[in-house]
Amino acid sequence: MRRRNSRIIAMIVMYIYDIRNEIMVNDVISLLENEENFNDIEYDLDFVNDLVLGTITNLREIDHIISLNLKNYTLDRLSYVDKSILRLGTYELKFTETFNEVIINEMIEISKEYTELDDYKTSKFNNAVLESIRKAVQNG
Repeated sequence: MRRRNSRIIAMIVMYIYDIRNEIMVNDVISLLENEENFNDIEYDLDFVNDLVLGTITNLREIDHIISLNLKNYTLDRLSYVDKSILRLGTYELKFTETFNEVIINEMIEISKEYTELDDYKTSKFNNAVLESIRKAVQNG
């Protein structure tokens, strides 16, 4: 659960980054630590930082990979949350040793929780994009 919570925090940070174009990791962590509702959340701050900084450092390549794997869609049409989820998932698929199945499953579960409107269309879309990216990364 710590890893999922860390990924959710990273998604929130990337969401804020996309809107404000600046890193807000410390502000998000302060919010989590000071809000009564978040006191019991376990997360790994080092993992959050690795995800966020790795994604931002490689953002141009990550966005290119996502764009190549979107079918009849463009990156700028994605919601901020979906874009953050796909960016983090792409970063992990491309630049980490985490099992691909774990990464995709985690990102889809986060998608279901934070972006789903009806009929799981959004999470199915994100799943298809991440699967396509997984295949592309494996094939070089």
